[in-house]
Amino acid sequence: MAQQIKVGDVNGIPIISLAAFLDASNKQVTADAMLDSFKTIGFVYLVDHGLPKEKIARMFEWSKKFFALPMETKMLAPHPPSGTHHRGYSPPGKEKVVQHVYDDKELAKIRAKAPDVKESFEIGREEDAAMTNIWLPEDVFPGFKEASLEFFWACREIELTILRALSLGLHLEESFLEKFHTAPDNQLRLLHYPSVRVDDLEREEVARIGAHSDFGSITLLMQDDVGGLEVENPHNPGEFTPATPVEGAIIVNAGDFLMRWSNDMIKSTIHRGGMTPDDYSRTVDCLPGTFSEKIPKKYDPISSGQYIMSRLPRRIKPALLVSDT
Repeated sequence: MAQQIKVGDVNGIPIISLAAFLDASNKQVTADAMLDSFKTIGFVYLVDHGLPKEKIARMFEWSKKFFALPMETKMLAPHPPSGTHHRGYSPPGKEKVVQHVYDDKELAKIRAKAPDVKESFEIGREEDAAMTNIWLPEDVFPGFKEASLEFFWACREIELTILRALSLGLHLEESFLEKFHTAPDNQLRLLHYPSVRVDDLEREEVARIGAHSDFGSITLLMQDDVGGLEVENPHNPGEFTPATPVEGAIIVNAGDFLMRWSNDMIKSTIHRGGMTPDDYSRTVDCLPGTFSEKIPKKYDPISSGQYIMSRLPRRIKPALLVSDT
């Protein structure tokens, strides 16, 4: 019996099983379903993805323990002031996410209006000399570094599987997108939202994460049972619906770079509340099959490094520059 590919949906976001892709019993149908979801809403829930639920649960436990530490302890691994070095701990109120705002005066108004009340801890691969990890001393929080790196590399494997599926969905060779993501320059971000007063949110004196799109290729999100992610309806801007947690699922969304790369065939959808992979030195042009004489290229060739660095400094509250993906 053929395995079921699409196993449901949540508020219009398909839930797709990767089982038939992983065991090679029905790769193309799975890939087509995933790409169709990226073309229509830019998001997909993936189940049967190969990352054990127990491993995800353990990482959530480590995250809870980390954010429960005293502030002075967490600040032993402070995020640097540079937005291009997104590693370490960022305390609540230091970051302000904005969307495609480039006027300095307008940015200042937005940033001053309401801080984002969230805290985060970010890591990448250890051997990255350009963007070194910033850890708490091992004797202060033993085991956290090892657990975080193990989870980082587990997510990397899921990322590569997704890229292979998207390549097949685009009717390219399976390794096409993977070849542009050979360097594991991803970011694992742990996020915590401290309690805030509802009336402060209603008066817009504080915020969580404002409406935005991610700016890399893809983002993988794991939610606890509380949830919080909301996705904008691509056909009705300003209307947001909850991306309710699905047990064992990873939510995957396309970023602005992948939308540009696909000549806008794929949607980078606004959401509110990545590991985001890029081989920074490679120059990319619109993907084969996404343009023609009738559908011309909308974008000039660009390297992912140029694109990401042009986006980072404009998304952040002064005094601490932090990427949001």
